[in-house]
Amino acid sequence: MRVDLLTREYPPHVYGGAGVHVAGLTAVLRDLVDVRVHAFDVPVAEPGTHGYAVPDALRDANPALATMGVDLSIVDGIARDDAGGPTDLVHSHTWYANLAGHLASLLYGVPHVVTAHSLEPLRPWKAEQLGGGYALSSWVERTAYEAAAGVIAVSAGMRADILRAYPAVDPARVHVVHNGIDLDGWRRPEGPEATARARAVVEGLGIDPDRPAVVFVGRITRQKGLPYLLRAAEALPADVQLVLCAGAPDTPEIMAEVSGLVEALQGRRTGVVWIERMLPREDLVAVLAHGTVFVCPSVYEPLGIVNLEAMAVGLPVVGTATGGIPEVVDDGVTGWLVPIEQVQDGTGTPVDPDRFVADLGAALADAVADRERARAFGVASRRRVEEHFSWRAVGERTLEVYRAVLGA
Repeated sequence: MRVDLLTREYPPHVYGGAGVHVAGLTAVLRDLVDVRVHAFDVPVAEPGTHGYAVPDALRDANPALATMGVDLSIVDGIARDDAGGPTDLVHSHTWYANLAGHLASLLYGVPHVVTAHSLEPLRPWKAEQLGGGYALSSWVERTAYEAAAGVIAVSAGMRADILRAYPAVDPARVHVVHNGIDLDGWRRPEGPEATARARAVVEGLGIDPDRPAVVFVGRITRQKGLPYLLRAAEALPADVQLVLCAGAPDTPEIMAEVSGLVEALQGRRTGVVWIERMLPREDLVAVLAHGTVFVCPSVYEPLGIVNLEAMAVGLPVVGTATGGIPEVVDDGVTGWLVPIEQVQDGTGTPVDPDRFVADLGAALADAVADRERARAFGVASRRRVEEHFSWRAVGERTLEVYRAVLGA
């Protein structure tokens, strides 16, 4: 079986959970089937992997239109990579590559499988970023989902969102396959040399390794809920640090809002550390290993690979009880779930933002109040990801979906 994976992100150009997912899935699937990867930009040099740039004529176009131009190049590239015979199936990830998958399915007469990492109807704030391009991205996604031979949801919560957003999609075609985690790459440093290096890394980043810390990792986007966290941090005891690994803002407006809140918080307390650049995995592991608790204040989160990464390093998670987060965080065992009632307009906005901020602050204060309990929750977190979220299991389940749509 030959499968062509189509993706916006692929190493070294990974900036979100979808890129992490495609990289992990590819590594496993290559042991099981013939896999070709078609990615935006110039991916890592490896056999069967191809990169595509924005066509020159579209370099100054609306970003959504430029994306569609790359998709057309990918469709053509699938046919050009004909070593070993034509493809049997195309599998696209995110709306960025959905059009390529849909058109390749039509042109080559093969099934198209879509993995849902997020949904455009549930991210209306993207209109700030794309302008009229948001209408294009929404059209691409809807067209691909409604025509796909199979849709993979990364959580049961995401499956429900898909069926609500796109009622024309046959529920029998929507399968749940959770995200996975590289268990070897994400683990607490062990041994004198590794632990000394990790300590030096966090000290170099301005983090005090001997103070308790709440750690956030994520892009600066509306869905990640960072402004709510910055307000909730007022409830943290004075000795607790807040470490923000946060960059890649969606818009100047959200960046300005977050910058103002961070500066105000830094003016009232010590230990507010903002790391705006993307850290190498080894350095991020060091930051997580010196944290007390991880926080995921998202108002929209299909599953949350960052939660799996933190749990694999042995951190408990304080997360919003929305999307797929409750499928990852076992409340009272591996962390704390923060209740939220949300406006049903696609934004995920809390009905009562002040209540959500207060509940989030109370959960964080509770999480850092007993460090021994936090450590015990962290041990349970590592055990949970080992038992339920290995990439091998994700790859085998994905292959089952392929066989189902191919009738094999």
